[in-house]
Amino acid sequence: MQTFFIVAILVLGFLITFQIAKASEYVAVLRGEEKARKQTNRINAFMLLMFLIIGLIGVYYCNEKLKGKILGTPASDHGVLIDRMLYITLAITFVVFIITQVALFWFSFKYQHSDKRKAYYYPHNNKLELIWTVVPAIALTVLVGFGIFYWFKITGKAPKNAMEVEVIGSQFKWEYRYPGKDKIFGKKYYKKTDEAKANPLGQLWDDPANHDDIYIAGDALHLVVNKPVRMIINAKDVIHDVGLAHFRMKMDAVPGTPTTMWFTPTKTTKQMIEETGNPDFVYEISCDQMCGKGHTGMRGTIIVETQEELDAWLAGKKPQYLAANPDKDPSVKKDTTAAVKPVAAVMNQ
Repeated sequence: MQTFFIVAILVLGFLITFQIAKASEYVAVLRGEEKARKQTNRINAFMLLMFLIIGLIGVYYCNEKLKGKILGTPASDHGVLIDRMLYITLAITFVVFIITQVALFWFSFKYQHSDKRKAYYYPHNNKLELIWTVVPAIALTVLVGFGIFYWFKITGKAPKNAMEVEVIGSQFKWEYRYPGKDKIFGKKYYKKTDEAKANPLGQLWDDPANHDDIYIAGDALHLVVNKPVRMIINAKDVIHDVGLAHFRMKMDAVPGTPTTMWFTPTKTTKQMIEETGNPDFVYEISCDQMCGKGHTGMRGTIIVETQEELDAWLAGKKPQYLAANPDKDPSVKKDTTAAVKPVAAVMNQ
């Protein structure tokens, strides 16, 4: 019985609410509110049309005002291809945007509410559905094809004359390693990492290839203009991402899983300063993967220069092997006092 009364109360409440709503609607018609609603509907339709026109003008203005002024032209060979792919994507999506948005706002204006017009029932059209399925599928296939082609080109085998540099990310800094004259990186083992013993990368000193490797921290990464560079990318702690916006390149830095990419810088830092008119311009390496509270400050600089300038810069750097094993450094003066004293004592006797 109790359940019956609850259901009856709910039904009665629904009927009362429905009747109040209908009564309110009739009262609104009698008071002229229906006329006001139709007038408001016309105003909204007109404002939607104005929003379309002003919005398109704004899009055009922003494009012309900011085009090429945020990052400038790409400074690498692959960057040109990436920009080309971006422009193709923008061209296709721009056409779709114009068609869909113009249709949306124009239809809102043209087919606003009218007592003299009845909505046309149009539930299905096989030909139309085939068109709007096949055309986007073709467009997306083209875009994905470009992406795959460029991806394999960037991550594929680098030219034989490419220089190599190791880029290591950790919270919240970048470290680099250059191979020595032998052009071979020495082996590493993460359990050997010990900054207190001047071995921040865990290099194995028993490997002769490590004896001339140059470790760089707290300094800029130096690259050579018009010479391919292959980056071997690692991380010490969490996932980072090597972001090279001016070169249009990026690659994840994953702990325990080295990743690679290569490109050819086409403009020196000095050329970019002249091109941008900014005397403080620098190429930037940033972390493009959220990696902790210091993520936004994980930035470094890159200097693109001639081969002679790079060689002169590297000549002033000592291999990390000598920093970790100062007794092997021929430039460090040996203390011979302990060896001289016994000889002097023998002569005095």
